[in-house]
Amino acid sequence: MSKICQITKKKAIFGHRKSYSLNTTKRKFNINLKNHKFWIKSEKRFIKLKVSTQAIRLINKKSIEYFLKKINKK
Repeated sequence: MSKICQITKKKAIFGHRKSYSLNTTKRKFNINLKNHKFWIKSEKRFIKLKVSTQAIRLINKKSIEYFLKKINKK
């Protein structure tokens, strides 16, 4: 499975690694992904998501039901 956040749709970006002699080589900046279980009160069950740590903070702030409604609209 790819490294994409299921809530914010963030993914890895590419850049350059620069040495002391200023030689550049390509590198990848991965996002901080976690597999996390969230409790849905209305359905009385857990849901497993692969989310970034920023998304975990957003879910704690607004609730998981808010984001599930937003995803279902699309």
